[in-house]
Amino acid sequence: MKRRYTAAGVVPAGDLFAVALDGKAMRTPAKRDLVVPTQALAAAIAAEWQAQGDEVKPHTMPLTRLASTAIDLVAQRRQQVVGEIVNYAGSDLLCYRAEHPPELIAREHAVWQPLVDWARLRYDAPLIVTSGILPVRQLPETMRAFAAAVDAYDPLLLTALHAITTVAGSLVIALAVLEGRLDAIGAFAAAQLDETFEIEKWGEDEEQNERRAALKDDIAAAARFAALLRE
Repeated sequence: MKRRYTAAGVVPAGDLFAVALDGKAMRTPAKRDLVVPTQALAAAIAAEWQAQGDEVKPHTMPLTRLASTAIDLVAQRRQQVVGEIVNYAGSDLLCYRAEHPPELIAREHAVWQPLVDWARLRYDAPLIVTSGILPVRQLPETMRAFAAAVDAYDPLLLTALHAITTVAGSLVIALAVLEGRLDAIGAFAAAQLDETFEIEKWGEDEEQNERRAALKDDIAAAARFAALLRE
């Protein structure tokens, strides 16, 4: 769509902060007020709008998209989103290890096992790890512990958690990012460990490279969104 504003900025909205275009507060696609709890996040969203050229390209504004998603969707069906996220703990990527070759087995253990151990200590949530693809059923108490941890997040942080969990295929990785245990680069490396191993052996095609770059950008955007919520 055409750019029809000159300047994007931040304006106070009670205890919150709104993004304004030429002084007029923005609204979400569902016509709700686009307000966030920190000035840092509002300023970063405004910067996305200010950086647009003659054409506004929504796909270049991930923070705007995450904020709108939190306000329009996650806040309206919070418990459903919590359930979707917690379900990933039942089949978390980190719990399914390779059966061969030894180099991959060792790499998975070195990167993934510390995260599994961290989750056990942090949330009192031991995870059952297996080799191969046959599913294992996680303990009910583990699932309850993860449910309590996820349910503690507000809709904005829940949106970031959901984004990373679905991209990574791992609730543990996503929680580690929001808790400061992993940065975005580390999260991408952990989530893509198996595929990176294969690429090192066989190379990477253009489509695969583009897909991985998009996943990396999605994790980075969600991690930055969560960090700005805490500034």
